[in-house]
Amino acid sequence: MDPKKREQNVKNRSIAVYLSMVGLLLSITIGWYVFAFQNQPEPAATRFDGQRAYADVQQQVAFGARIPGSEGHAQVREWMRAELEAAGWQVEVQESEALGHPILNIVAKRGDASPLIVLGAHYDSRMYADHDPDPANHSKPVPGANDGASGVAILLELARVLPEDTVPVWLVFFDAEDNGRIEGWDWILGSREFVKKNPLSPRAVVIVDMIGDADLNIYKERNSNRELTEDIWGIASSLGYAETFIPEYKYSMLDDHTPFLEAGIPAVDIIDFDYPYWHTAQDTPDKVSAESLQIVGDTLQTWLMRQSAQP
Repeated sequence: MDPKKREQNVKNRSIAVYLSMVGLLLSITIGWYVFAFQNQPEPAATRFDGQRAYADVQQQVAFGARIPGSEGHAQVREWMRAELEAAGWQVEVQESEALGHPILNIVAKRGDASPLIVLGAHYDSRMYADHDPDPANHSKPVPGANDGASGVAILLELARVLPEDTVPVWLVFFDAEDNGRIEGWDWILGSREFVKKNPLSPRAVVIVDMIGDADLNIYKERNSNRELTEDIWGIASSLGYAETFIPEYKYSMLDDHTPFLEAGIPAVDIIDFDYPYWHTAQDTPDKVSAESLQIVGDTLQTWLMRQSAQP
């Protein structure tokens, strides 16, 4: 064979071997990256999900009436505990008594630090639908989709999406809020017991109540701390929610923010009291919307991130 051809054949074989090795290494590298990517755990959700919160409303109503002492009341407590612990929160049940009734407040926290922020909602539902236009329904329990379940849903979804480095927050689910004007009961028993048992000095307390109405209109509440109110309503406006968080004062509410205000703690009540199904048998999940829950959730998540950025 011509020496020049032999030399060329050797070069060609060398090049082929080289390209084969490059191809093998490339295949191995690509395969490793594909394997590594496919076996990475899915990143945790970081944005409030109104649809998931709405599913939480449906689940609570599916337990039935959450009247203190009822089976539904016990079931929703265990369910909340499971959801909170799955999201990485430590959960405790604070037991006390008021007017002869057991009070079971659920407190979720991360770490041992005292809270700078307390977010609260009541998880009980009213035993009588005595505001129903049909007197035949007055002895029936209120399903409590908006009045109770919507606030709980907001807190549960925030528990799932708040980063670990959020400002120290306690999520508090108050018992026995909703049975005032009934013999042997009163309003806001759970939050009053919580304030008695927990000598805290948080920067702010935010209560969410009846905030899932499909036709959501949240006015500023007159008894709430003014600075805190303006701060949250300003956040809502910056997110494009000024038509929902209406910058006008309308109602004066006795709600779970009241005991905190009486203790000198800045507190705000975020509530839509123009809900036509309040304390009726029609307070059902079809009157609640994921969009409304999303608006409130976005606003509170953004506000909490701003709080975390403060010294």
